Amino acid sequence: MAHRPAKTEPGETDPLETGLGRRRRRISDTETEERMLATAVEMINETGLTVSLEHLRFEDVIRAAGVARSAVYRRWPYKDLFFADLLRELARGTDAAAIGELESKRGMAQAAAEHADLVETPEGRERLGAELIRGARDFETLQHSSAWRTYLALHATFLSLEEGRLRDEVRETLSEAEAGFVRRISDSYRELTGLLGYRIRPGSGVSFEQLAAMASAALRGTALMMPTIPMIEEARVQGAPFGGEVAEWTLPALTAGAVILQFFEPDPDVVWDEDRIERVKRELTAFGS
Repeated sequence: MAHRPAKTEPGETDPLETGLGRRRRRISDTETEERMLATAVEMINETGLTVSLEHLRFEDVIRAAGVARSAVYRRWPYKDLFFADLLRELARGTDAAAIGELESKRGMAQAAAEHADLVETPEGRERLGAELIRGARDFETLQHSSAWRTYLALHATFLSLEEGRLRDEVRETLSEAEAGFVRRISDSYRELTGLLGYRIRPGSGVSFEQLAAMASAALRGTALMMPTIPMIEEARVQGAPFGGEVAEWTLPALTAGAVILQFFEPDPDVVWDEDRIERVKRELTAFGS
């Protein structure tokens, strides 16, 4: 009877199963590390991260990654070392600071295209500003996103970390992600207000970046409280809280409008002649494309 080689580990190929007389090349330690971290991130993105990493079993990650246990334990002798690297990887790879940004722009683009004719009058432009806020879909995107839950939990986990190098690295990476998000949102605010002939009220002391940070924090706080205050998700308000016509508003949209719109006013230096009106209509129709 032919001698059968010992059972192979994950990441290795049994020569009798493939018909080959030799083993496949072992994957490198670097590839083992990359596979383990990528697999763990995928598993977390499917279910969301809890405030700790206890729900993520080290052996399950090894099995899902298809790598050799011996190589894994050579790289991370203790699972806590792996989880520390995983936190770094989650912080580096997260774009959850921008969760909802794409859907928000799509919603605003749709509202801009549908209501472009409103730019013809001062009252219409005021209403259009409110419609852009009402059309944003940030809250709905966050509500159903496991990546958002992971992002919240990552922040909570960061806060629970002991002072030291790991905490500093995670904080720095999260701060960079947030700063990039705020810059992109503030650029969108600047573009839209300029297009609609508005400006930040002189004397308010607020910058576009600060306004974007405040609006983002308000939205996330609203989303965070939604599970314990169902009214945040369920309630609908019929009204014209920011001028214009009566329409249906969600509470998150009202929150965003209350934070953002009160800081703007029509720019008296902008002249609304026929050429500008037609140009703005075209740009609104193409906004977000």
